[in-house]
Amino acid sequence: MHETYNDTVVRQFAVMTIVWGIVGMLVGVVIAAQLAWPALNFDIPWLTYGRLRPLHTNAVIFAFGGSALFATSYHVVQRTCHVRLFCRRLAAFTFWGWQAVIVLAAVTLPLGITQGKEYAELEWPIDILIAVVWVAYAVVFIGTIARRRVRHIYVANWFFAAFILAVAMLHIVNSAVIPVSLWKSYSLYAGVQDAMVQWWYGHNAVGFFLTAGFLGIMYYFVPKQANRPIYSYRLSIVHFWSLVFTYMWAGPHHLHYTALPDWAQSLGMVMSLILLAPSWGGMINGIMTLSGAWEKLRTDPVLRFLIVSVSFYGMSTFEGPMMSIKTVNALSHYTDWTIGHVHSGALGWVAFVSIGAMYYLIPKLFERELHSLRLVETHFWVSTVGIVLYITSMWVAGIMQGLMWRAVNDDGTLTYSFVESVEAMHPFYVIRALGGVLFFAGMVVMAWNLWKTVRGARPGEAPIPAPAH
Repeated sequence: MHETYNDTVVRQFAVMTIVWGIVGMLVGVVIAAQLAWPALNFDIPWLTYGRLRPLHTNAVIFAFGGSALFATSYHVVQRTCHVRLFCRRLAAFTFWGWQAVIVLAAVTLPLGITQGKEYAELEWPIDILIAVVWVAYAVVFIGTIARRRVRHIYVANWFFAAFILAVAMLHIVNSAVIPVSLWKSYSLYAGVQDAMVQWWYGHNAVGFFLTAGFLGIMYYFVPKQANRPIYSYRLSIVHFWSLVFTYMWAGPHHLHYTALPDWAQSLGMVMSLILLAPSWGGMINGIMTLSGAWEKLRTDPVLRFLIVSVSFYGMSTFEGPMMSIKTVNALSHYTDWTIGHVHSGALGWVAFVSIGAMYYLIPKLFERELHSLRLVETHFWVSTVGIVLYITSMWVAGIMQGLMWRAVNDDGTLTYSFVESVEAMHPFYVIRALGGVLFFAGMVVMAWNLWKTVRGARPGEAPIPAPAH
């Protein structure tokens, strides 16, 4: 009897990727609409922007993005190591434990139970559950690599392993608190140290959760969908080591012109600029994998999602270092330019590469042909237009904000009041909300297409190929 892969847990996470994608993006559309039309909170406390915004970021990053990373990493590590996932029960625990974390976040954040730290809002009991689930994830993933039948460790697994280990360390250190009740705690750090630890965590949540993890997806699914080997294996190794070393140092660029010592701000800026090189090395590696097969972009919308995501990765990782330069940051800091930058990475890179991977993975996991390629094409164009509307409106609005805030009259008084700058933002907030609606509509099209694909399927588990002698 053939030994089989553990595809059950991969299927569970893949399905929840779609579910949480729709939930998280729906909340995003609601809060984007609230910024344009504030009355949409209906004066209900748990529907206010301040409560829903952390719910949106947690849902799209950790629920949608996290489920995509669990699904793809568990799939990739089995296929590239030719072994079944280590410890079936522990793998099942990571699924149910992670869903419990998400549900607890969905209950506590609208109730206003929060630590008030960016991307680390959840209170201490949930933080402990996250740490337990994450350590279990590390055991399953690294345990699978340790049992591999293939001597070589494929580069996607290097990126996944780095993301898992770094996120464990970041989360545990940043979440060190003194609990004073079941749902209230105070940070172990104070003042500027607290800010520094938080942005060491916050930027590396971007660097490892939203970059290294999704690069693992890129390095497996782009070659698979293109049916080509990765452009340069040597470049992928250089990309890996330079990225994971440099990213750790970039956090202080969030704290320019604050009480953080000047040398620490400058170090964050320099390391952010250095990051441009490995980031673009990875982008070139992903896109050049299509070398000799460019015509596939015309006919394969799934591949288009994957390749356009890598292009957005390149664009965002150019923009980030530029915004970390102190003189640029003096204009961009605290403005919606930052929001445009974040969403070019979050929608263009993270969401698109996840969507492409799910279009590849879900039909395979359920042993079905994709219901409609034309619907994938529709999804691609609707979402792309949505992203362009979103990020360009925020770029224009953010630069306008920065210029209005720093404008002074001849006598040294401010030219504009803050309220005037808010008023000037309104048309751009309407365009942003429209962009969000289009992106959300694309996700609904995807869910319908994949539902039609898998409906009634009775999938088994794929056999592991016999070792070559």
